[in-house]
Amino acid sequence: MAAHRKPKQRSLIGSTARRARSARTTAVTLALAGAAGTTALEGTAQAEPTLTAAQIKSRIDTLYHDAEATTEAYNGVKEKSERTKRSLDALRDEAARRTERLNAARDALGALATAQYRSGGVEPALQVALTSDPDRYLERAALAGRAGDRQAVTVRGAQRQATEVARLRGTADRRFAELTAARAELQKHKAMIQGKIAEAEALLARLTAADRAAYAAQDGHGGTNGDRADRGARAGLPRGGTRAPNARAAQAVSFAYGALGKPYVWGATGPASFDCSGLTQAAWRSAGVALPRTTYTQINAGQRLSRSQLAPGDLLFFYSGITHVGLYIGDGKMIHAPRPGAPVRIAPIDEMPLTGMTRPA
Repeated sequence: MAAHRKPKQRSLIGSTARRARSARTTAVTLALAGAAGTTALEGTAQAEPTLTAAQIKSRIDTLYHDAEATTEAYNGVKEKSERTKRSLDALRDEAARRTERLNAARDALGALATAQYRSGGVEPALQVALTSDPDRYLERAALAGRAGDRQAVTVRGAQRQATEVARLRGTADRRFAELTAARAELQKHKAMIQGKIAEAEALLARLTAADRAAYAAQDGHGGTNGDRADRGARAGLPRGGTRAPNARAAQAVSFAYGALGKPYVWGATGPASFDCSGLTQAAWRSAGVALPRTTYTQINAGQRLSRSQLAPGDLLFFYSGITHVGLYIGDGKMIHAPRPGAPVRIAPIDEMPLTGMTRPA
C-alpha cells in the first residue's frame, strides 16, 4: 500500500521568506534613496506635527534674518557691479576717442610716406645740380627739414597713442572680467535670498490663520508693530518731544514717516518699496546726504554715538554682523523696514541687539 505523505511546506515557506526578504530589501533601498536626495513622505508627515507654533515662528524669524543678511551682501555686490559698469563704459569711451585720434595720426603719416615715396630716389646734391633754380631748391629743402621734424613728432605722438589705446583696452578687459564675476555672484545671492524667503513662506503657511495674523504684526526680530498713533508725528518732533539736531535730520525723519506702510522688498531703495538700508539711504538722500548702500558701510558714514547721545535722524545698527538698520525718531523708537511681509513701521529699538549708532554727516 502506497504511503500517503503530507506535501512538504518548505518550498512555500522558502518562497514566502524570499518574498519577505525581497520586500525588506526594496524598503531599505527606498530608504537609502530617500536619504541620498529625497524625503520620505512618512518621515515628513511624522516630523512636521512635532513643531509647535512658537518653534515654527522662531525658524521663520531665523530664515528671514538670514535672508536679510544675504540681501545686504547682495546690495554690496550690486553697488560694486554698478561702479564697475560705469568704469568700464568710461574706459571704452576713452579708448574709442583715443583710437579715433590714433587713426587720424596714422592717416597723416600714411600721406607723408606716400609723398616721400613719390619724390624719393634722387640724392639731394644731384637735385641741386639739376635744378634750374638752386636757391629755390635750398629754400624748399629747409622747409622739408622742418617738416621732417614735425613728422618725427607726429610719429612719436602716434606711438604714444597706440600704447595708451592698448593700455585702456587691457584695463577694460579686466573690468569686464570683474563685472562678469560680480554678476555671477549677484545671481548666487539672489537664489539664496529667494530660497530662504520661499522656505519661510512655506513654514508660515503651516500656521493657523490666527497665528499668521499674530506673526504679521511682529517684525520678525522679536518685537511688534509700534504705536500707530505715532503716524501723526511730525519731522523732528516725535511723540516723546525730542527734536532733530538739524534740518537735514528733520527731513530724513519726515521722509521715514512718509514711507510708513510701504512694503519691504529686498534690494529696493524706493520710492514704492524698501529694504532696511534702502530706506535709511533714501531718507537721508531726501535731505541731500549721500549714504552708502549697505548696513555695514552706512555704519562708517557718520559720527559714532553713545545711546545717551541719540537724536531723531540717527542710524541704529543691529546684530553682530551689522545686518539691520533703522532710523531713530525719538522716544526709544525707530522707523525701519523689517522683513518680507512686514511693511515699513515704527518699532522699539530694544527689540533687537543694538550694536552701533551713527549720525550722518
